[in-house]
Amino acid sequence: MARPLQVYLEERDLERLEVWARERGWTKSQAIRVAVRALTRPVAKDPVLELSGDIDGLPADLSANFKRYLNETYVAEPRAPYRARRRRSPPTVRR
Repeated sequence: MARPLQVYLEERDLERLEVWARERGWTKSQAIRVAVRALTRPVAKDPVLELSGDIDGLPADLSANFKRYLNETYVAEPRAPYRARRRRSPPTVRR
């Protein structure tokens, strides 16, 4: 059962929370729940943190420049141009 919690935030923190939640399409309550769960989860049970250091040869600044590296390695194939199908005319019947 969910229980209410009242929190007082400074104006700057509230604005940051609203922007962060809006970017994800969440309510402020959902954003706070996610943050609390992420911050209180034991490190050993976090699957992403457990993988930390498992892959050799990654750039040292990968976490800071993740989008740049992703864009350099992932190349989407261009969509095929749209072509309308030609209708076949019914075969002519010879009599």
